[in-house]
Amino acid sequence: MKLRNFSGNIYVVLAYRILIMMFLLTLSRIGFYVFNHSMFPGISAGEFFRILKGGWVFDISAVVYFNIIIILMHALPFDFRYSKGYQKALSYIYFIFNTLVLSINGADYVYYRFLNKRATADVFQTFQNEERLGKMGARFLIDYWPATLFTLLLIVLMFWLYFRVKTKKPEQVNKKVYLSFNIIMVPVILALFVGAARGGYKHSTRPITISNAARYVKNPHNVPVVLNTPFSILRTFNKKDLKKYNFFTGEELEKIYNPHYVPADTAKFRPYNVVIIIMESFAREYTGFYNKDLDRGTYKGYTPFLDSLLSVSLTFDISLANGNKSIDAMPSILASMPSLETPYIISHYANNSINGLPSLLKKKGYYSAFFHGAPNGSMGFDSFSRMAGFDDYFGMSQFPEKGDFDGMWGVWDEPFFKFFGDKLNSFKQPFVASIFSVSSHHPFKVPEKYTGKFTKGPVPICEVINYSDFALREFFKAVSDKPWFSNTLFILTADHTNEKFHKEYQNSLGQFLVPILFYKQGSDLKGHKMKIAQQIDIMPTVLSYLNYNEEYIAFGNNLLNDNQESFGFNSYGSTYYVYMKDHILQMMDNKAAALYNYKKDRLLQDNLLGKEPDIQKLMEDKLKAVIQTYNSRLIDNNMIVRK
Repeated sequence: MKLRNFSGNIYVVLAYRILIMMFLLTLSRIGFYVFNHSMFPGISAGEFFRILKGGWVFDISAVVYFNIIIILMHALPFDFRYSKGYQKALSYIYFIFNTLVLSINGADYVYYRFLNKRATADVFQTFQNEERLGKMGARFLIDYWPATLFTLLLIVLMFWLYFRVKTKKPEQVNKKVYLSFNIIMVPVILALFVGAARGGYKHSTRPITISNAARYVKNPHNVPVVLNTPFSILRTFNKKDLKKYNFFTGEELEKIYNPHYVPADTAKFRPYNVVIIIMESFAREYTGFYNKDLDRGTYKGYTPFLDSLLSVSLTFDISLANGNKSIDAMPSILASMPSLETPYIISHYANNSINGLPSLLKKKGYYSAFFHGAPNGSMGFDSFSRMAGFDDYFGMSQFPEKGDFDGMWGVWDEPFFKFFGDKLNSFKQPFVASIFSVSSHHPFKVPEKYTGKFTKGPVPICEVINYSDFALREFFKAVSDKPWFSNTLFILTADHTNEKFHKEYQNSLGQFLVPILFYKQGSDLKGHKMKIAQQIDIMPTVLSYLNYNEEYIAFGNNLLNDNQESFGFNSYGSTYYVYMKDHILQMMDNKAAALYNYKKDRLLQDNLLGKEPDIQKLMEDKLKAVIQTYNSRLIDNNMIVRK
């Protein structure tokens, strides 16, 4: 039986053929869960339906990418679309590409059990040197015949459903209207394609990646059920794979760099609240506190409140961002995960198991919440917050006053920080909470009611930095007398730097310099330590201050341990940097490219490569150890302590 009521209109037929694959991928997702249900315990019926609903976002993206030729063939505004030969060719292309989609997804029913994540593009490299790949594949199909049979049934169902509806050339009542309509449909279909492929039309929404699946689950462990494998492969294709290195033996490596923390169980755990404030684009250059010598000692900066807070906090001689984008910052700050070359959130390894600060403190009875004033889903922050272990996410959708939208990025900082403070007042202690500000973004505007109030500078961002600093002041003013305030450890940093206007900051050190401070009322966390700090140091430092007594993985250093070597590292594209002993070493292709003493040569003009061999060798070894450890642990999905 054909669905005659729907036959004919080629655009309805196109929609139907897309929906066939959406339906089959939903069945495939159910099959994935059924075949691997023992690996996903505790999924309630309600959460499973949420997973199925969320999966459509990733399914439609995969389907339109794999069917881009099909979509274009339907969209061409010419009548030869209706010919038998054309439709036959179209059907062959449809079956080839969509059989591939279903087969890739079906293969992961079993492959997942070995990988503990959806297969990504690196799967091709995994098997590229296998001489007996065909025989191995045949054995795989036979040994796991239930998965093979289920996938074949889906393919058969695809064929059957496809032929239920056929195209039919319409009668032309008015030739001009008919032609105009078909021409107009071309950009309409292209617009729909773009929205489906990238996961939405909001300018603040990046094309969805595999990490975005976390927003549809309660437990990040269940993310693979939301995803489909074709999407995972597409989103990681042409992303640079990490390579395993063997610069050092295991024994040598452990002596140089070891991210496995085993705290001494000698002190009682201190259940202080933890509040982490991440200020958008708050480079160190914009502060007065760190720059008393700039402009011959006359520079005041644009952050008077932050300067006052720094004066009563613990901060550091050098403090670095571990990346140069907002999506680099969250893993670094909240999970001690650097982003070397490729941001962790959009890497092949984004759904690996990690231990974020919230998930670790959950073991001690902490409630956790993350706040970001942008539309929910922006930058994938809500997804990563789930991966890091946050219980709740508060974005623009949860903010009650819709009139405080800045028209571009999200809620103005002042009202959203007030919202943040009000929520903190309602939380049961102990809690860990983090907020990511939004206002200090292009186009660098402040609310109309504050026109002319804030200090402008040589670059447009200065005025907005001054406004966000004001919002920060109002937040502290509002909460400083609350019962929980004195029992709270505050950490403040920035996600990355922004436009630089002093020559002292226009170099490979200045591009990463951000504030990092620790503040607790009435504590001994004060002073300006002559140490190198970085964003990934925040988590181990917080856990040390709380006397956390369980093992964990953190790629950063404990800044409170003066016996631990002081160093930092990051990358810009394929260029790596390590900072030690007043020096910065730049490496490319695992070879030293430049060495500078940033204390004596603030503009980084005197390349000391080869002139200080001892310090150069020490820094090369440190950076190679970091790269070897980081790559190996991500590739092996070995970023949590397994017992």
